[in-house]
Amino acid sequence: MGSTPTVTTRYFQAGAFHVNVPAKEQNMGTPKMNMLTKAALIGLVLTTAACTRPDRFGGANDGAADGAGAFDPNAAANANLGGANDPKSPLYFNQTIGDRVLFAVDTSTLTEQGKQILVGQAGWLQSNPEYLAIIEGHADEVGTREYNIGLGFRRANAVREFLVSQGVPSTRLRVTSYGKERPIEICSDETCYSKNRRAVTVISIASLS
Repeated sequence: MGSTPTVTTRYFQAGAFHVNVPAKEQNMGTPKMNMLTKAALIGLVLTTAACTRPDRFGGANDGAADGAGAFDPNAAANANLGGANDPKSPLYFNQTIGDRVLFAVDTSTLTEQGKQILVGQAGWLQSNPEYLAIIEGHADEVGTREYNIGLGFRRANAVREFLVSQGVPSTRLRVTSYGKERPIEICSDETCYSKNRRAVTVISIASLS
């Protein structure tokens, strides 16, 4: 007896695998798969699923539910800031010295409380000469964009001039204004406006050396 002939014009395809069906097992009416063909297809489906599962080697998604292992775009930057308990770190400057001063409505005049904060900022900057500072001026949402941009610059310059008067070299200080474009609180009353009328001293991680 010769070998059972097969046809190559009919096959089932799963992924990159072909299953040839013996000619004698093909029904000229409605096609029926025999048990061997079914078993082969099931095996191919399972193989394909295993290849496409991202956790097939285990642990790929471990901790995803509670956020562990998730990509944090700020992680690298935060790692460079040093600890909040390190007096030489920008985080210490932000949290302990204080990175902002507040202003009254439509004014760039420093308050006494603001001056006390800036004295601390000047001392920190003098003790850490490797850092630059960018002073951001902000305003509340009342008024036009153009007016608040100008007001933000006046507030930032008031802070810069005070820091220079305390001995910080002007070459280490830059000013910019965001006007009303970057509020930290959003509502239409004084509780938010008072927090948005501010100047923020942002410590640059880049060293001058």
